[in-house]
Amino acid sequence: MQTLQRTFSIVKPDAVEKGATGDILHMIQEKGFRIIGLKMLEINKQQAEGFYAVHASRPFFDSLTTFMSSGPIVVMALEKDNAIADLRKLMGATNPANAEEGTIRKKWASSIEHNAIHGSDADETARFELSYFFAGYEFCK
Repeated sequence: MQTLQRTFSIVKPDAVEKGATGDILHMIQEKGFRIIGLKMLEINKQQAEGFYAVHASRPFFDSLTTFMSSGPIVVMALEKDNAIADLRKLMGATNPANAEEGTIRKKWASSIEHNAIHGSDADETARFELSYFFAGYEFCK
């Protein structure tokens, strides 16, 4: 039996506000990802700080956590062969001005900070991020 890789993603408040969630989910599924967990929720500043703690010393930390706690988000657990790298390719460059055509950020992001989507960058990060928002029993088989 083959084990598929899992990754984590967030449709950020800017994309939710624009009504882009359905299109982003569609783009993800078209690329062969299986959504095994999905929720819409709002997080407070403290929860955003806990999630992004790895960036606590960075100059953008306060504005990032303020933004991420500014409205509803959609969190996803995804599964696929090569899920982490494939999702990062589909997301596009952090700066949407540098993102390739056909990527989520090229289509939906408006700036480096308001860039529509977050995705895990490594296995260890994915494990932390998945467990931050999901209990194991919440994943579909």
